[in-house]
Amino acid sequence: MIPALVLTAGLATRLRPLSLVRAKAALPVAGDPLVRRILRWLAGHGVTDAVLNLHHLPHTITGIIGDGADVGVRVRYSWEVPILGSAGGPRRALPLLGASPFLIVNGDTLTDADVAALVADHRQSGALVTMAVVPNTEPAKYGGVVVESDGAVSGFAKRSRTSPVDQLRATPSRVEGSKVRAAEQTYHFVGVQVAEAAAFASLPDNVPSESVAERYPALIAERRGSVRAFVTSAEFFDIGTPGDYLSTSLLLSGRDPRVARTGQRSRIDERATVEQSIVWDDVEVDADVRLYRCVVTDGVRVPAGTSWENATIRIADGDLTDDELLVGELAIGPIL
Repeated sequence: MIPALVLTAGLATRLRPLSLVRAKAALPVAGDPLVRRILRWLAGHGVTDAVLNLHHLPHTITGIIGDGADVGVRVRYSWEVPILGSAGGPRRALPLLGASPFLIVNGDTLTDADVAALVADHRQSGALVTMAVVPNTEPAKYGGVVVESDGAVSGFAKRSRTSPVDQLRATPSRVEGSKVRAAEQTYHFVGVQVAEAAAFASLPDNVPSESVAERYPALIAERRGSVRAFVTSAEFFDIGTPGDYLSTSLLLSGRDPRVARTGQRSRIDERATVEQSIVWDDVEVDADVRLYRCVVTDGVRVPAGTSWENATIRIADGDLTDDELLVGELAIGPIL
C-alpha cells in the first residue's frame, strides 16, 4: 500500500478551548486518541509508512505516537514553522513521503472509507488528486465539492445558510441546450484523498497554501479532471467543535460498552454523578459533584459540591476564550 500523510498540524480554532489543551489529533475519542485511531485504521488497510505534520502543541501528538511501533506503522514527522496549510503541508512533506501517489488523511477524520478502492480508482483515472466524498446532506453546516457526472471535480461550494429546498428556490437554473438543470448536488469531503506528488511539487517550499481555496482550483483550471471525486457511502464522524467532539465520542463509546469514558489515572468519587460526559487524563472529580454532558480536560480537579451541564472544563493556565468564565482555578466554557 502507498504511504500516508496525516495532517495533524492545524490550530483547530473551532474546537477551542479543547484544542488549547491538546492538538485536535490527540483528543481522546472513545478511549483512544484520535491520531491512534487513524493510524490503526490505515494499518488495517495495509499502510506501513506514515508522515504526520506538526505545528500546534506537537508534544501532545509525539508523546502518544512516538515512532508508531505499537500501532504497526512507521511514523516520521514533518515540522512546520509557520503552519503551512492543507497544500503547503503536503509540499513540505514530499521528501519524507518519497513515493507517489500517497494518501492524505485529515487528522480529524474518522471514516470507514475503502482505501484500496479509493487508490484503485485514482490509479485508473489519471487524476492528480482523488477525493473521497459522500452526498452533502448538511449544506448549511458544510461546504461542498461540486462533482460532474463523470466524477470530475469542477469546483467547491461554500456552506449555505439556507435549507436545500430554499437553495433550489433561490438559485437560478442553468440552461444547457434545451435542458434546464437545477442547482448542483454537492458532496462532502470525508477527509481522505490520494494525490500525486506533481499536484504539490511546483509550490514553493515552506510557504503557506490551502488546497480547496487555492491549489485545487488552479489544477482544475489547468486541466479538467485533474481533481476527481470517489463517491462512497462510507461513515464519517465530525470532530469540528466541542459539541461535535462530545457527540461523536459518546456515540462511538456507546457502540462498545468495554470502552471507558474516563482517562488514565483519573479518579471519580463514588458519590459523584457523571453522565454523558468525557473525562480526560489525571482528573479528580470530588464527592457530590454533578456533571452532565461535560468534557473535563487533563489535570482538572472538580471541587466537591459543584455542578455543571453542557460545559468544557479546563485548568485556567492562560487567557480565556471569549466564551469562557473563570471559576476558581478553572476555565468553564459552553458546549453548544
